Amino acid sequence: MTAAKHDVFQAIADPTRREVLRLLANKDLPISDITSHFPISRTAVAKHLHILSEAKLVSGKKVGREKIYRLQPEPLVELKQWLSYYEQFWNNKLSILKHVVENDDDN
Repeated sequence: MTAAKHDVFQAIADPTRREVLRLLANKDLPISDITSHFPISRTAVAKHLHILSEAKLVSGKKVGREKIYRLQPEPLVELKQWLSYYEQFWNNKLSILKHVVENDDDN
């Protein structure tokens, strides 16, 4: 039996992995460039990249002696859809708050 792979929600739960995604949104990078942005070891960054790869948020391609990582944003659509469902609740709460504040000013 193999361990379950990480999904998008698990992958983005960690701030380091979110920062890796932000870096890769700008351009494809080798692990050495990614590592230079963090106070953690190359091995730790590799583990984060592995989790992001399992969630299909990044892919790596061997170019010469280096592996170049690229953002694959498609799985983020699932996250966006999940968040947009809950956005209606926030909008409703904000509308109620606005109504309360505006009516309070009238009194």
